[in-house]
Amino acid sequence: MACSDMEKSSLDDACCDGAFSSCAAAMEKERDSYLSPTENPSTISVSSSVPPDQQGYDVEFDPPLESKYECPICLMGLRSAVQTPCGHRFCNSCIRKSVRDTGQKCPVDNEVLLEEQLFPDNFAKREILSLTVRCPNEGCSDKMELRQLERHVSQCKFATVPCPQCLESVRKSHLDEHKSQQCLQRLMTCPACAGSFVYAKKQIHEQICPFANTVCEYCEMELIRDQLALHCDTDCLKAPVACTFSTFGCREKMPRNELAQHMQEFTQMHMHYMAEFLRSQSLNSCLMPSVAAHSSSDERGASSRAADSCHCKQELLNLRETVLELEGRLVRQDQQIRELCIHNETQKNQVTELRRKLSSLEEATRELEAQQYQGVYVWRLENFSLHLRNQEAGQPIVLHSPPFYTGRPGYKLCLRLHLQTPSAPRCSNYISLFVHTMQGEFDSQLSWPFQGTIRLAVLDQVEGQHHVEVMETKPDLQAFQRPTVQRNPKGFGYVTFLHLQALRQRGFVKEDVLLVRCEVTPRFDASLRREGVQPRGPEPSL
Repeated sequence: MACSDMEKSSLDDACCDGAFSSCAAAMEKERDSYLSPTENPSTISVSSSVPPDQQGYDVEFDPPLESKYECPICLMGLRSAVQTPCGHRFCNSCIRKSVRDTGQKCPVDNEVLLEEQLFPDNFAKREILSLTVRCPNEGCSDKMELRQLERHVSQCKFATVPCPQCLESVRKSHLDEHKSQQCLQRLMTCPACAGSFVYAKKQIHEQICPFANTVCEYCEMELIRDQLALHCDTDCLKAPVACTFSTFGCREKMPRNELAQHMQEFTQMHMHYMAEFLRSQSLNSCLMPSVAAHSSSDERGASSRAADSCHCKQELLNLRETVLELEGRLVRQDQQIRELCIHNETQKNQVTELRRKLSSLEEATRELEAQQYQGVYVWRLENFSLHLRNQEAGQPIVLHSPPFYTGRPGYKLCLRLHLQTPSAPRCSNYISLFVHTMQGEFDSQLSWPFQGTIRLAVLDQVEGQHHVEVMETKPDLQAFQRPTVQRNPKGFGYVTFLHLQALRQRGFVKEDVLLVRCEVTPRFDASLRREGVQPRGPEPSL
């Protein structure tokens, strides 16, 4: 009986051992499934897997991290948690560094602690990896378990990477745009000389580019830099030049277009300078051979001096003839210059008159186009993404549409669109839309204040689900009184017409174009009709 009891006991122990082994294996498998690949003890050892300088998890826990999961050394979430024989938890790398650097003792209670006594706390690892954390990327509001953080960060659209050109931290999703439009180290091609340069050195290149447009400092004419020196030396009418007789002693300088007047006014003075110059030249030429002859021989006497004197007189006669010829040439040139100045002034007046007529014709054409809209106007705002980027940068965006009429005869109106900046009080990141009355051709024939119905819409170019608002005019407002200036400074509309978030979520912007539609239905009073004027209202809506 005792033997059988002992045998039974042995069997029970064996069964218990087998069950415990299978249970331990199941728990180990479950534990491995909870750990992230970098924390799985089945793939890396606790003592050697974590880099020696890697501290705890420096992430934002939500809810905040409990003190029991906090490393007493780095004060962050336990990474690869290990436990000491005295019952304290630390990051694996933190406690090992502490034991090596500060002595073999526990930092909490100063108990003797050897590095070999540390053992992994897999339960704490599993608990910490199950805690909820926030994504560390600015702008991302996602939450996840700590074990999923690494995978999320690698796929997060708010994740940042260093720009390979300027090393600035940029969102992954914006990297291509940054490299092509915002990076200071991006390569650009000069449209003038076709040379390449870094954007940060754009101003330096513009200052030295030989084909860049520049302005003459004297006449303000626009020309390329390579032509500037030649222009100032030969063509510029306002560039300072020296007098033509500077060789003969005139020290005056004046703009090139005043040179002719100077030559005309100071002809006598110039002739005096020239005569003095020629006299000094002739005297020098006469004295030098006389001195040479006198030093060589004293025997020639009076006969030699008489011959030299005759020679000098002949040279003086020749010089007088030259002066007279030059005076005649100067008079003829002065006359030609005066004629050219008169011709040039006439051409300038003709060009000015032609420009005035062209401007008048363009204005008349725009006025005729505005009268054809009949109260239904679609405003195309192109390059709208540029306006959005300026708005995000905090720059106020104010746009006015071309004018349009409600009929012929009819009221003249225009639209005003604001993109409110992110810092605008109460209306940040909104499209504001207003209608303004303008001075028109038919104002004297119309009844004032303006009355009627106005329909404003931002058109959905994909699904046709337009954003529409309808408003009735209010005759007592200044916005609908007869304008006393070209455009009434007071408008009427909506400060918060459409939020920019809704603009991005639907197909309002297509091919970088935003369409704004305005339909105006005016109401005319009976007195206007009694006087025989019958304003025509707008055509049926499109």
